[in-house]
Amino acid sequence: MSLSRRNFVIATSVAAGGSLVLSACSSGDAGGGGGKGGSPNAGATEYTGATVKIGSKEDSAGPAAEIAGAKKGGTIYGISKDDFSHLDPQRIYFAYNSSGAMLFARGLTGYKVDDKGAMTLVGDLATDVGTASADNKTWTFTLKDGLKWQDGSELTVEDVRHGIERAWAPFVTEGAAYVQQALTGKGDWRKGYEGPYKGQHLDSLVIDKAKKTITFKLAEARPDFNFTLAMTSYAATPVKLDTKEKYDKQPASCGPYIVKHRTIDKSMTLTRNKHWDPATDPIRNAYPDTFEFEFGTDALESTDRFIADQGKDQQMISIYKSVPAERMQKVLSDPELKKRTFNGLLTGTYYYAINCKRITDVEVRKALNTAWPLEQIRKIYGGPSAGDYATTLLSPDILGRKEFDLYGKLKTPKGDAAAAKAILKKAGKLGQKVVYSYPQSPTYDKTAVVIENALKAAGFTPVVKPVDSTSYYDQIQQVDNSFDVMWFGWSPDWPTAYTMIQPLLDSASIGNGQNNVSQVKVDWIDAAIKKNVVIGDQKAAGAAWTALDKRIMDEVVPIIPETFQRRFYLYGSKVGGAMMDPQFSATIIHKTYVKA
Repeated sequence: MSLSRRNFVIATSVAAGGSLVLSACSSGDAGGGGGKGGSPNAGATEYTGATVKIGSKEDSAGPAAEIAGAKKGGTIYGISKDDFSHLDPQRIYFAYNSSGAMLFARGLTGYKVDDKGAMTLVGDLATDVGTASADNKTWTFTLKDGLKWQDGSELTVEDVRHGIERAWAPFVTEGAAYVQQALTGKGDWRKGYEGPYKGQHLDSLVIDKAKKTITFKLAEARPDFNFTLAMTSYAATPVKLDTKEKYDKQPASCGPYIVKHRTIDKSMTLTRNKHWDPATDPIRNAYPDTFEFEFGTDALESTDRFIADQGKDQQMISIYKSVPAERMQKVLSDPELKKRTFNGLLTGTYYYAINCKRITDVEVRKALNTAWPLEQIRKIYGGPSAGDYATTLLSPDILGRKEFDLYGKLKTPKGDAAAAKAILKKAGKLGQKVVYSYPQSPTYDKTAVVIENALKAAGFTPVVKPVDSTSYYDQIQQVDNSFDVMWFGWSPDWPTAYTMIQPLLDSASIGNGQNNVSQVKVDWIDAAIKKNVVIGDQKAAGAAWTALDKRIMDEVVPIIPETFQRRFYLYGSKVGGAMMDPQFSATIIHKTYVKA
């Protein structure tokens, strides 16, 4: 999902029998030259990749491994400019929202992360990672004993089914669609079912209350379906506590914390859930008694508070906002500050989606790529330490991915205005109006200026439209939006290239709340996605996906690749356990604790 949504890219290989064995390698740190080189981060805690393995039943048992030196008690204060836009699990498809939801929402599977950032797929609510049929079309999961909701009621397989089925509810438009498509085999998966609120259930979901099992009967083979179910969109939701639209403001908890108080765009307080049993949970540590989140403070101000390290800010974490470029040198040049940082390369791709419904001429889309000022943008982000230039949709960690540079961006990263203008002139499109939109922030306000200047120099007529960052994704995900080019970013939702290309470029993913914001509708792309997803040999699958990546960028040109970015996080001097979340590229909130 979008780097704004999920930040999770891992190369894959499939062992005999269809089980996945996964590993990730950093695409290289963000050194000089064309974007690669030596690490600038000596002395900081750096996460450069993770190994992902399939866990056993034993791996899926709780409690989570203790963190050396950690103790229970106290309050961790989280800070971010933006509030969580959604708390209803079925409406969550944004990494930031998912990182917060880890405190109260649980699904059948999930990832436990060790102190080096290595991940293991385990059963979260389920006893293990599921059992698949030989054709990978039937998956069965058994619930653990001792699972309860915050009111003390039992968490049942009906609640798990409800969390899947309510994805069809008309008010749920923001979540992932993988399970729905796998169950129906249709791009138009909503047709014929409106969700569970009229007493209707899906025949493809079979529950056995006595055995505590739920079985998914898929229309299409999915050898990695247990990874899909780790997404927040498929977390359990209690039948008896579901308040439909209102659930987004006050979700029920089956995790270690309860949403106790919330003032939209200002604050949120979470307190312990006395009915959460750590013996059922291999993932979450839950050391603090309370989490208090503060919203509305921009990254520059919050970084200055981290640097000052006064009062309760000593117990503060940045939930999702990294150190801004204006403070990067200060932080990295101060050994004491550097000790209170961690960082990691985001191995997904930041890019700009071109609305192909509005910019219909592929030559104009090529001219945009040719003109785009990557070098100036990266300087604003902080220079080479901020990341590597991107020229492909797929990131370097995806199996089989090959680097190509169809528009000369590595040779001329500042953009080639003359070449772009020549393309426009030949196409008869000099003066082409381009409406550029982005989530408003001090950093992106600056990048908008260099983008506007580069487009003017290349013969475009740019119109810049900043959008409030809290509602940005909801606005650009409207099919009738008025934007031509939109800042975006994406990583696979679980470790295959399918989960990058399908949600972004499959015509089935066009719709309000969906992520094909480029509105690409090309028959051969749809056909290639359906063909590649069932390739059993992942080496062959990797080659097929990277060939598709190149053809798309050559013939359709629906995006402008930007960077593979690195994030640096600061935390207070009395915070322990702070580390990079390899799923969401955020702080792993549920591992933090208050130091004595």
